[in-house]
Amino acid sequence: MTDFASMLVPDRGQPARTIHVVHPDAYEGWLATRSQRVRTTIAAHRLAGKPGDRAILPGETADDWSMLLVCNEASTSPWRIASLGASLPEGTYRLAEGPVGAAGLGWMLAQHQFTLYVKPDAVGARVLLTTDAAHIDEFVQLAQATAMVRDLVNTGASDMGPADLEAAAEALAKRHGGTVTTVRGDALATGYPMIHAVGQAAGKDRAPRLIELEWGDPSHPRIAVVGKGVTFDTGGLDIKPSAGMRLMKKDMGGAAHALALASLVMAAKLPVRLHLLIPAVENSIAGNAFRPGDVLATRKGLTVENTNTDAEGRLVLGDALTKAGESSPELILDFATLTGAARVALGPDLPPLFTDDESLADDLLAAGIAQSDPMWRLPLWDGYDDMLKSDIADMVNAPDGGFAGAVTAALFLRRFVPENTAWAHLDVFAWRPSAKPGRPKGGEAYALRAAFAVLKTRYPLS
Repeated sequence: MTDFASMLVPDRGQPARTIHVVHPDAYEGWLATRSQRVRTTIAAHRLAGKPGDRAILPGETADDWSMLLVCNEASTSPWRIASLGASLPEGTYRLAEGPVGAAGLGWMLAQHQFTLYVKPDAVGARVLLTTDAAHIDEFVQLAQATAMVRDLVNTGASDMGPADLEAAAEALAKRHGGTVTTVRGDALATGYPMIHAVGQAAGKDRAPRLIELEWGDPSHPRIAVVGKGVTFDTGGLDIKPSAGMRLMKKDMGGAAHALALASLVMAAKLPVRLHLLIPAVENSIAGNAFRPGDVLATRKGLTVENTNTDAEGRLVLGDALTKAGESSPELILDFATLTGAARVALGPDLPPLFTDDESLADDLLAAGIAQSDPMWRLPLWDGYDDMLKSDIADMVNAPDGGFAGAVTAALFLRRFVPENTAWAHLDVFAWRPSAKPGRPKGGEAYALRAAFAVLKTRYPLS
């Protein structure tokens, strides 16, 4: 595990190299106050004060230097100095202009490496000093949770099956004093028939399961966090093409987000009774795979005509959401890599938010802006509910025609959520197609920081 705590430490006046972070609009004024030696160096670099410009600036002695970064990121952005966290030499640094703030998070995440299959780069920690010591632990926890999502999603499906998600939940429970209960294999057939149907074609060592973690004082408000844990998705008998299957190790990204959010809640000791649920399956192909046209029973008692075996995530979530609702939580959040339609509509960086609760929507959207972790609300449009009609069952899982795919998937899930329960569904991509500072290509957390910020506000520590 990356030692984030060594990368962001209190500033007690210890020796450190200086980082100048200058906004383009302030660049000329800043430059005018520099020494002739510094201005000559900048001129030699031909810098014009554009975002991304950077230079090593000479100090008074031969071994003294500081760093200039021209940046138009807001002072509240975690990614403000992330590019330096990944590129500066080993050493200790402090910012010359203003407090570190959230930039400490990006500084740490820029140094995180996924090393399960390769040797880590041999580089020591780049340490950033901050005068805001009270928030160091918070940012370290956020870095650890984000790294958890990245590492779980980046792990190949050969090493990240349903049992491995269960092991991750067990490790969290052991660390924080929670309890894990798991229903596996054929035992799911009566209580969780959709989870069983989707996962039954996988080998015995990758048997489906519903993983539940309970934590906290039972007298505290109950909240449920649900994460889609499809550890690999072939598409089932409606098999995906090879290009579509290439990244399907990431189809457990919702479970990774749910585990990470649970870790944040427990580490912060929020006054809640936490119920984490992960339906963990591999959507495989075998003689006993569920078929298009099968009518599936559900834990809720509804029947579902399976029109597409590649719309399996909403099936396993349906049973898990039903289970979550049976304990009467006051809030349910679910994360799922659910639809390609969400990516067509909003791209990889902006997860759609679905909820009928206006207060919850406002809180999540505001937290997304404040945390530089945005999402975009899409409608749970009642007019499309008829698309879920079936001629032979209570509903279908995937309407014909392909219209409004992210919306109809969310409407499907809504049928398994108790009425008058605050619920939000986040259709996250869990993957970054191209690198950005502090955010490498690969597994990624979306809306995680925003969701945690909402929980901290709603359930404050006394």
